[in-house]
Amino acid sequence: MTSKRALSGTAFATLLLIALMMGANHVAARIAFNHGVDVATAVVFRSAVTALVIVCLLAVQGVRVSFTRRHKLMLPLIGVLVGLQSLSLYSAVARLPVALALLAFNTYPIWAALWSWAIYRHRPERPLLIAMPVILLGLALALDVFGAASGLGAQGQWLHIGAGVAFALAAAAVFGLALVVTQHEAGDVDGRVRTATTMSMAGLVALAMVATQGGFHLPQAPAGWGGLLALTFLYGTAFTIMFTVLPRLGVVGNSAIMNVEPVFALVLAWLILGQTIAPIQVLGALIVVGAVMALGMRKR
Repeated sequence: MTSKRALSGTAFATLLLIALMMGANHVAARIAFNHGVDVATAVVFRSAVTALVIVCLLAVQGVRVSFTRRHKLMLPLIGVLVGLQSLSLYSAVARLPVALALLAFNTYPIWAALWSWAIYRHRPERPLLIAMPVILLGLALALDVFGAASGLGAQGQWLHIGAGVAFALAAAAVFGLALVVTQHEAGDVDGRVRTATTMSMAGLVALAMVATQGGFHLPQAPAGWGGLLALTFLYGTAFTIMFTVLPRLGVVGNSAIMNVEPVFALVLAWLILGQTIAPIQVLGALIVVGAVMALGMRKR
């Protein structure tokens, strides 16, 4: 949801900064993964530090915390869902070009609409029904589903990207469910409190995954440590800005402008990781981002 007022220049720049930091977080994660860090370790570090920062913020601001019985049931569920989403999305980032992983994840509005219909019997709005095929067309172009741009053919392309796309779509599906449950069951909880509980639970989910894998997989090179520290700093800082600066600028919650994150990731991954995609894939990426932004900016 965005503010009904027109965004100020400062608010617009802040939203773009958050999108840039979130995109950079995923590029940093790929660097960490390339140097020995596993997905679960990255999620534990990121979630624990972010939760700690938000808890300190709550203490400094003197926020009173109280939960209803429904909140006590649903907030842990939301946290588990976000934990699974984080593990799935980072698994996609470890297997795909970063921008493509984020684009596949950007199908979450479709999943949210499907979950809302399945669980709460809310019919999808007409703008979403119009945007769905546009998003899917753009995603098909971006992923080069027929392998024309890569020259691998459809079978070769899916052997190459299939696992990563599956993880990204799983992340989108789980995140869509988390959004729907949050809206209907915990929408009245203070966003800072909800984020603290969510990040804490997500960290515990990832910690359980770490235990099943025999412990933390820490970086094996200085670049890996840099990536791990950078992803933790960028993610935690972006969330802190979201809950401290944006409310003062008249922006409520997330904004559609932040959906330019895959575009930032595309540029950063090219500059830092040397990841490139074909022009037709760039066109597909812009179609997906444009459609998702249009959905977020529509009048309600």
